[in-house]
Order: sequence, then structure tokens, then C-alpha cells
Amino acid sequence: MSGEPQTAKWEETSRPVPPVGWMTGGALLLVVIGGVYMASYAPRTAPLAVATALMAGGVGLMIAAGVALGRARDFAWRTFRKVFKWAFLAYAISAAMIEFAFVRDHMRGTSLLVVSVMLAVFASSVPATIAFTVARFADE
Repeated sequence: MSGEPQTAKWEETSRPVPPVGWMTGGALLLVVIGGVYMASYAPRTAPLAVATALMAGGVGLMIAAGVALGRARDFAWRTFRKVFKWAFLAYAISAAMIEFAFVRDHMRGTSLLVVSVMLAVFASSVPATIAFTVARFADE
């Protein structure tokens, strides 16, 4: 063993990438808080100001992550798409089941629209985080 510090192989080959994982994770955090907030009022109608602000923040972070990821150079897009596709399938099914529970609890109108958008962010943020993390270290 030499006196030099050892670096992991992935540290030597990592490329500079935008903080997509942090942005998609932040989006997930905002919509989960918003979803719990909306669910806490069911079956009554929730005040929409807080929920709409949380939803807008989540959507904004997802758009920012998409723009940042689109600017990434030397990125393993084929790996990203492959991982995202299958993870999205799983999370879309989960989001659909949660949506069904809200509909079953008689949520209607604008409240249902806000929850639906939050669930769309949920169904895309986790797969984006997973796919980004995998593709970040893939060789393509």
C-alpha cells in the first residue's frame, strides 16, 4: 500500500453533469408534501393556494432538470431512455392507483387537477432520478 490516497474508479472517469438528481429529488419532495396536504383534507375540499404553490414548484424543478439535462454533453442517452422507460412504467402504475384512490374519495374539479399534476411529477421525477444516476456513470 502506497502513501498516496486511493481514488475510486468512478471518480476518475466521472464527467461534469448538472445537478439533475437534486432537482428531481426536490420536485418529488414538493409534490409529496402537497399530496399529503391534499389527502389530509379528504373528503373535504382543501384550500388550493399552498397545494398549487407546491405543485408549481415541483413542475418548475422538473422543467429546470429537463433543460439542464438537455444541455449535458457526452451523456449516455440510450441508457437513460432504457432505464427511464421501465422505471416510468412502474411509477405510472403507482400514480394511477393513487389517483384512483382520490377519485374514489370523491375528489373533483380543481382539487383533482392539482393532485393529478402532482402525481404526474411523482411518476416522472423518480424514474428521472434513477435513470440519470445510472446513465451518469454509463459508458456509451
